[in-house]
Amino acid sequence: MSPARSRLRIAVLAMALAAVLSTGCSLPGARRDPIPLVAQVDLPRFMGHWYVIGFIPIFLEQDAHNGIETYVLAQDGSIATTYRYRDGGFDAPLETRRPRGFVEPDTGNALWGMQFIWPFKGEFRIVHLEPDYSVSIIARNARDYVWLLAREPGMDDTRFEHYRGLIAAMGYDAGQFVRQPQRWPESEPRPPLQAAPLQGASGANQAEAPAHRSGFGGQGQIPPGRP
Repeated sequence: MSPARSRLRIAVLAMALAAVLSTGCSLPGARRDPIPLVAQVDLPRFMGHWYVIGFIPIFLEQDAHNGIETYVLAQDGSIATTYRYRDGGFDAPLETRRPRGFVEPDTGNALWGMQFIWPFKGEFRIVHLEPDYSVSIIARNARDYVWLLAREPGMDDTRFEHYRGLIAAMGYDAGQFVRQPQRWPESEPRPPLQAAPLQGASGANQAEAPAHRSGFGGQGQIPPGRP
C-alpha cells in the first residue's frame, strides 16, 4: 500500500471510530444512570502499559490479539495514548491507534474525553481500579463498549469471571464480554514505542515506574522473554 493510501485509510478509520465513540451516549433510549467513577485516580501511577484482557470491542478491534494500551502524561495535562494490537492473529501485522485523552475537571481524574480526531471525544470512564493499580475497568454510560485492563497479560479464569461479574453489575450484557487473546513472547518483536516523558514536580520521567512494574523497559518495548 502506498504511503498516500495508507494515510487515507488511517484518516477514514479515525473518523469512523470518532463517530462511533462520540455518538454512543446520545442514541435514542440509551440514557441510563451513570456508572459511578472511582473516587480518585493518581494519574502518574496510572500511566504506563496496560494489557487488554477482556472487552466488548468496537468494530475495529473485534479480532484484536495482544493488545496493549499505553498512557503518557503530557506537559499540557493531556494523556498521549497508544493502542497497539495484532489484527487477526498472534502473527498478524501490528495496528496502532493514537488517540489523546483529556481529563475532565472535578472528576478525580477518573473521567476522560478520548479524542481520535478533532473535535470528537469518546467517553472514557475509569469505573474500577485495584488499590495496587494492577487492574482497571474502562466503561461508558451507554453500556456499549468496555475494557478490562491489567498490568500483566495473564489472568486466570476465576479472576476473569470475578471482573465479568462486576461489569454485569454495571448494566452490561455479560454475554458480549470476551477475552482478548494474549500470548507472549511474540514471534516478531515490536519496535520501541517512542513517547514523551512524563513531567512531574521533579522533572523526572515518572512513566518508567508503572512500566517497570509491568516488566517493560522505559521506552515501552517488550523484551524477547516476555512474559
